[in-house]
Amino acid sequence: MEKAFVAQRVAKKLFATEAAVDGALAQAAELMSEMLQSRKDVNASMVFADEAAARLVDAIKALGDARTSMVAVHNELNEAKLRLGIRTKMGVMDKPAEAALTTQVTMRDVG
Repeated sequence: MEKAFVAQRVAKKLFATEAAVDGALAQAAELMSEMLQSRKDVNASMVFADEAAARLVDAIKALGDARTSMVAVHNELNEAKLRLGIRTKMGVMDKPAEAALTTQVTMRDVG
């Protein structure tokens, strides 16, 4: 199989994985915001669900670390592509539109 087509397959998965990590990070940040606002809305103490908030902070940190690792993967694969002699980008290797990779769910959608 031609190297460029193999690289295309890998690039498509890479871009999808990058988008998934970014999407998960964004969703986790929105969850934190919603949790903080909800606590205020029900007039609960700062200690209410503090452990859940702390766990979410840990998850956000882990997602941030995953994002940093994906950037490193991207850079390493770019170097590997060059070592294989693949120098040009083909149209299908372009990153997909972000909107096509993520969907936004609102409370109206689930309620």
